[in-house]
Amino acid sequence: MFDTTIEAGAGAGAAAPAGSAQRFYLTKEYHPENGTLFGFWLYLMSDCLVFACLFAGYAVLGRNYAGGPTGAELFDLRLVAVNTSLLLLSSITYGFAMLAVQRGALRTTLLWLAITGLLGAGFIGIELQEFAHLIHEGAGPQRSAFLSSFFTLVGTHGLHVTFGIVWLITLMMQSAKHGLIPENRRRLMCLSMFWHFLDVVWIGVFTFVYLMGVLP
Repeated sequence: MFDTTIEAGAGAGAAAPAGSAQRFYLTKEYHPENGTLFGFWLYLMSDCLVFACLFAGYAVLGRNYAGGPTGAELFDLRLVAVNTSLLLLSSITYGFAMLAVQRGALRTTLLWLAITGLLGAGFIGIELQEFAHLIHEGAGPQRSAFLSSFFTLVGTHGLHVTFGIVWLITLMMQSAKHGLIPENRRRLMCLSMFWHFLDVVWIGVFTFVYLMGVLP
């Protein structure tokens, strides 16, 4: 229950005049328990639908090469494996950050978050390098339906990771300024769910796009 203040008009102990409206003020912001986490789960489910549509589009268009290069000719699985390792390691380091949050260790939390951000930035850097190489080789998104669906799916995931890095930096700044207050703990938990969700999606991309893409 939250404390309330009543304005009755005449005085602190006076009864309100007949027909007059009483006004109540919450002295604390009302926030339902676990309401943020529930809302964020709903967002993740909607994001699942977005990626499901992108995967479905790639399943339909992924073999339409229009006489252009195929996945087997374009994909460098060694580079993709390194990229995948970076993202999966970032998920582990974020888990260490959340363990530090539970202990209330602010400096350790910030350290693991910084490592997570660096691994995520490395992932984005390699992905941009791959995109630049493909476009330089004339295999841009306009070359074929296969490449259009590839750039759309992988690029959308990359945009999510980029947004996650920006969010992570913002939370690092807020935690450094205000400490591990309940609000920051809740935000870090939401980002944790988002980051692990991106890992799961990338495993699907790695398997469905890259590994299956090199098959004849």
